[in-house]
Amino acid sequence: MQPNLHSPERRLIELSMAHADLDALIDRAGTAAPLDELMLRRLKKRRLALKDEMMRIRQSLRPDEPA
Repeated sequence: MQPNLHSPERRLIELSMAHADLDALIDRAGTAAPLDELMLRRLKKRRLALKDEMMRIRQSLRPDEPA
């Protein structure tokens, strides 16, 4: 049986890895000599978008709670 390469769980893992990469990049950019504010803002905006998408996927994976 072949694993589902398009499953929400796999997408969540990919997004988590990209989010961690952006965290590291933002940390390094924040300590760079000439600070590029525009680049830093764009990186933070992208990181926030990834976090929002991860939250949407997590909510879709969570089963509805009984009333």
